[in-house]
Amino acid sequence: MKSAIEQLSTYKSVHLNPKNIRTHFFGVPMIIWSIFVLLGCVRFAFADVEVSVASVFMMIVLVYYFALHAKLAIGLTLFILPVLYTSDWVATSTESPILIAVSVFVVGWAIQFLGHKYEKAKPAFIDDLNQLLIGPFFLMAEVYFMLGWLKQLEHDITPIARDKRRALEAKRREQANA
Repeated sequence: MKSAIEQLSTYKSVHLNPKNIRTHFFGVPMIIWSIFVLLGCVRFAFADVEVSVASVFMMIVLVYYFALHAKLAIGLTLFILPVLYTSDWVATSTESPILIAVSVFVVGWAIQFLGHKYEKAKPAFIDDLNQLLIGPFFLMAEVYFMLGWLKQLEHDITPIARDKRRALEAKRREQANA
């Protein structure tokens, strides 16, 4: 498994523009919430308790986040619990949860792609699907950095991210000149 520094620096390498990061603070939560609504529509019984696929998915992803970085995972847990609660309510208490989820999903992705237009870089998941899971992890790291927490982690990932970005841009120029 790649380390938190490796994952975050790769993600940050295509998320250096502040406008792009700001769009992600809207788009990523919308996408997560909509996926949880969709997964919340799929339910099964476990030990006489109704369980949603969303709650199982949440547990698996949180285990992964805790394995990467416990302090960031605590913040992500605090973020994801209300997401799970509200998405579960929509999945079970509204007439059109799938329509709601798909609509929010599409708007969330539109915001994401707008951000990458500012960045002039393709989304990180294009080269590594695991980066889809790193988006929320990265945003939580950014929140911690804004609060003045985990400064060493920020110091560790930023130069690596800039080096990776320079390499990506050099490769793009090389391909354009070929």
